[in-house]
Amino acid sequence: MNQPLQGASSGEEDRIYAKVGWRIIPFLVLCYVVSYLDRVNVGFAKLQMLKDLNLSDAVFGLGAGIFFIGYFIFEVPSNLILHRVGARVWIARIMITWGIVSAAMMFTNSEATFYVLRFLLGAAEAGFFPGIVLYLTYWYPNARRGRMTTMFMLAIPLSGLIGGPVSGWIMSSFSSHGLAGWQWLYLLEGIPAIFVGIIVLFYLDDRIENARWLTDSEKAILIRNVKAEAQTKEEPSILAVMSMPRVWIMAFTYFGFVMGLYGVGFWLPSIIKSAGVSSTFEIGMLSAIPNLFAIIGMILVARSSDRMRERRWHLAIPAVIAALGLIWSTSAGGIVTSMVALTIANVGIITVLPLFWSQPTAILSGAAAAAGIALINSVGNLAGFFSPSLVGWLQSTTGSTTSGMYLLAASLVVGALLALSQPARLVNK
Repeated sequence: MNQPLQGASSGEEDRIYAKVGWRIIPFLVLCYVVSYLDRVNVGFAKLQMLKDLNLSDAVFGLGAGIFFIGYFIFEVPSNLILHRVGARVWIARIMITWGIVSAAMMFTNSEATFYVLRFLLGAAEAGFFPGIVLYLTYWYPNARRGRMTTMFMLAIPLSGLIGGPVSGWIMSSFSSHGLAGWQWLYLLEGIPAIFVGIIVLFYLDDRIENARWLTDSEKAILIRNVKAEAQTKEEPSILAVMSMPRVWIMAFTYFGFVMGLYGVGFWLPSIIKSAGVSSTFEIGMLSAIPNLFAIIGMILVARSSDRMRERRWHLAIPAVIAALGLIWSTSAGGIVTSMVALTIANVGIITVLPLFWSQPTAILSGAAAAAGIALINSVGNLAGFFSPSLVGWLQSTTGSTTSGMYLLAASLVVGALLALSQPARLVNK
């Protein structure tokens, strides 16, 4: 057996963490791409589904958002179960069940079934994202976790980059066997989650100690670094976590950011269509552009944040830039100007999300981290309910997306101010 290395050089540690990264991050990205596609493909289905089922924009907004009610209810219990039984089994369970429910969205035939299936999809997926954020704390100290969380969350713009054109292609190319294009969309994008969930059972390792692809000396270095950081964190009781002011400030900060994320994500196809693009395939291709630039922005800002060991301003500045992009999009004339404004907004919104998670994971560990991360994510993702619902209601009421974009911009500014309110000594690690 290999003997543990004592006092490994920074170069040796970099090599080991690179090995870990190449093993787990690409696979987690794949899982999240599949997850995110199933969560937001309703925005593309809307282009045909509303007319076929005679549903209004307000009904769509409520149905798109009701996903997050199920998500909210089951989020904390799901993450605590993951912490107890391990990521491998629980993430596999989540992916398989949400794949089944996502594919079942093809059977939507009324307002009621739309609401019920969206709620069940949220309940099935609850715990996936905070579970992965928690899982990364088992492998990386906070100084390295910012970049790794960013690499994992590249799945959000990647899913838009891939999913937009694919969703548009499916809906414009498939319409047979008595199924509309939007029904084929749900079916074909739900099946991959089931297969990837099965692969999780065989590929993912719960902890460093279980990784047969690491040597004993490599495991010793990784475990030492994780344990050293754990000694600097708080591990209060679960009830105490639920009443910590800092945790609630983070939850409302995330709420402000997620308002912008889902407001743009759910309505981007419709916004592009309103700018004069009628082809479903062209809408899908154009929706990929903001996500391509978001990938570049995420990587650059994450590197800057990790290098400077600074989190708060790296959150606040992109959030404010995103708000300005949304406001500009309301007065932009023509498809080119609209796309530039929406791209700026999308880059700012998506850039802040992975960096945000450096804050709670910097101060909590163990079961407290499991509960705190899940609480923050569940409260924050309630914005996924309010954002499309409010934007849909405002659009139905005013006949325009302008007031909705102003609402999203305001929420991003509030999130930026709350991020700056966190003590620098706690989160800039």
